[in-house]
Amino acid sequence: REASRRHPDQMPEPPQRAPLDIEEQQLYSESLPDGYVSKRTCVCFLFPTRQNQLILLDTLDQEITKFRECNTLLDLNSLFTEAKIYQNKLVNIRKEMIMLHEKTTKLKKRALKLQQQKQKELLEKEQQRERELERERQLIAKPAKRT
Repeated sequence: REASRRHPDQMPEPPQRAPLDIEEQQLYSESLPDGYVSKRTCVCFLFPTRQNQLILLDTLDQEITKFRECNTLLDLNSLFTEAKIYQNKLVNIRKEMIMLHEKTTKLKKRALKLQQQKQKELLEKEQQRERELERERQLIAKPAKRT
């Protein structure tokens, strides 16, 4: 293990000693009152347990990190799905705008044709009125010139 990755309440490694042999265990157990265990015996038994506990904590941290990454991926998937929905909406709006543009172009052309037709009709009416006035002038009796 690296020292930088050591858990904050990780115990320092005990000095490397040979395990207690049977004679030493008997000596310690005879020198201590009943119900008491030597500090060295406790450390020898508790240190591997503590090491296993730290390994479990590291493994748990790794699993939590993996779980968070999975949640992040799910969030990304929902964002991509939402982006696809909005992209489809934009495509539909664009199609509708193109259709409306085509309709307005057709309406403008039709309005222009109607306006030109109306102007042509008004011009023809005006020309017809002028012809009628001219015809009436020609029909009015004019005094004959005396010679």
